[in-house]
Amino acid sequence: MIVPEHRFLSWLPYYLNRLGGAVLPLLPPRLGYGLAEAGGALIYALAPQVRHRVCDNALHVLGPEANRHAVRRTARRMLANLLKNYYDLFRLPRLTPVKAAQLVEIEGWEHVEASLNQGKGLIVVSAHLGNIEIVVQVFARHKVPVIIPVERLYPARLFDYICRLRSTHGLRLVPIDGPLLELFRALRRGEVLGLAADLDVTASGQIVSFFGAPARLPDGHVRMALRTGTPLLCAFSERLADNRFVAHIMPPLKLVRTGDQEADVLAAMKQVVSAMEQAIARRPAQWYVTKAVWSEQRT
Repeated sequence: MIVPEHRFLSWLPYYLNRLGGAVLPLLPPRLGYGLAEAGGALIYALAPQVRHRVCDNALHVLGPEANRHAVRRTARRMLANLLKNYYDLFRLPRLTPVKAAQLVEIEGWEHVEASLNQGKGLIVVSAHLGNIEIVVQVFARHKVPVIIPVERLYPARLFDYICRLRSTHGLRLVPIDGPLLELFRALRRGEVLGLAADLDVTASGQIVSFFGAPARLPDGHVRMALRTGTPLLCAFSERLADNRFVAHIMPPLKLVRTGDQEADVLAAMKQVVSAMEQAIARRPAQWYVTKAVWSEQRT
């Protein structure tokens, strides 16, 4: 039987991920991370559309005064760190919860405990920075249930496979385009809802200033917090030189309710955006977003 070319290409990401999941965990970290470095350089060289988007994202973060060499170097590092995260994800099932948690140093866990003690659950907002896959294992170590809406991947088998990897130690994933009722129920049960605020995959958010340029970013996290009274805090991860991580957990945001819902949402979003800008600016090469974030391109 001959498989049509377009059908084969649509399934190629699934088979590549299954191959990576079978082979890469067998490699020692030094070799695995080394291959990630080489793979990032290869993608940068051979995938012009990806290179253009990542360079544009890097230029927005570094600023218009950044020279071309700095932008290209940062973009290559972004891709290398993305592949390092895939290596971490593929070997996650082979790590015990204790071993996974030992890879992470926590700063600010007291903010999580204080927020959960209010009995309204907790909304944790983050960005595609460092490696959130490893950092969320901290919640598993503390027996705190976490639910995260995630973007659908195609084919469906690829989505299911990646979700199985990410949920190895108890993380619960739901499609981001699914019903919101399950998220509200999770908060009422006192669980943690994790959301990324640096990429609007549903194109339903608001246009705000992000690193000095207009970008459409999601606003569901602040709308839910304002509606339910659930505490909302920002948390970001940082990859260290030895490929361990630091989880920086910030105090809950002070959300103001004036009666003007849209003004309150915008004010809360500005707080979240400011926190993301500071975190990303500290480690721009660890921001692994390969999609276009800004409507206006600088490259």
